Amino acid sequence: MVIKVFLASSSGSTAIKKKQQDVVGFLEALKVDYTQLDIACNEENRMWMRENVPEEKKPANGIPLPPQIFNEEGYCGDYDTFFDAKEDNAVYAFLGLPPPPGSKAQAEEEEEQEEEEDVEETQEEEAE
Repeated sequence: MVIKVFLASSSGSTAIKKKQQDVVGFLEALKVDYTQLDIACNEENRMWMRENVPEEKKPANGIPLPPQIFNEEGYCGDYDTFFDAKEDNAVYAFLGLPPPPGSKAQAEEEEEQEEEEDVEETQEEEAE
């Protein structure tokens, strides 16, 4: 699974540049495998991004601004949803990726699975 981050290499907006840097920097810090796709100098990338952002996620003018994040063909979100996931320590879930081995998220996921198995075992024993 490859994360695709749609960026504008020559954006005149300082806010967009900062948001793009924030996303890329955080993905690099987490060592997440991702690809940057430039929408400023590649019309094909721009059209693909615009067509694949869900209607309900597009702004009022209908044109989504970078950065936009996808997992392969699946839409993950824009900067605001990425930021919310980052604040909630849920970036891996946001990206549709399993947490890395040994991480806190991985340990929590394993605990949840064990609890579910315990509940299933208890239900089976009670049924007997």
